[in-house]
Amino acid sequence: MRLALFILIGGGASLVNLLARMAIDYVTSFEVAIVLAFPIALTTAFLLNRAFVFQGAGGPWYRQYWRFLLVNLVALVQVFAISVGLARFVFPAIGFLWYPDTVAHAVGLVSPILTSYWAHKHFSFSPARAAPDAS
Repeated sequence: MRLALFILIGGGASLVNLLARMAIDYVTSFEVAIVLAFPIALTTAFLLNRAFVFQGAGGPWYRQYWRFLLVNLVALVQVFAISVGLARFVFPAIGFLWYPDTVAHAVGLVSPILTSYWAHKHFSFSPARAAPDAS
């Protein structure tokens, strides 16, 4: 159930990411727009996941946000590589012309779902561990 909710919320955050990237595309390149859309979607995903998926997780929100950011920076590299690779190399090579930037970005956004879920469950929102007893 938690994974399904994570995927649903991730889909919403991915839509936010796509729409932000499309808006930013008007003032900069596709590659730069992917990176600039990232913090908008990141904050959306964090707030929704904290409220609905990992609501019982311990620790202060700023610690969780920092860890969430670290996990998503790794995912951003993956999303960027897949999105740009498809849009600039694969799609032109095969003659794919139907909204190539949007399709490439959508595929890139979906790519880290399972690894992100695992990392957020065990790192970003992991329960705070008690310090070992010194006695």
